[in-house]
Amino acid sequence: MAVAKISEIKASSPVSFDEAVKEGLARANKTLKNVKSAWVKDFEVRLDGKGNISEYRVLMRITFILQD
Repeated sequence: MAVAKISEIKASSPVSFDEAVKEGLARANKTLKNVKSAWVKDFEVRLDGKGNISEYRVLMRITFILQD
């Protein structure tokens, strides 16, 4: 029987939400073993002084299987 754990992370990109998700998954895979899924819980943007988008952020839940 497998036991899964969920870790919540926030990732960002100056390019797009898609790139922020890819950055978050790449980082999670460096630290966590057996990553099985990800759920994007929330989206957020940061603005510069002129009101333009300077950063895209995602809050994600990463599911991974614990090893024996």
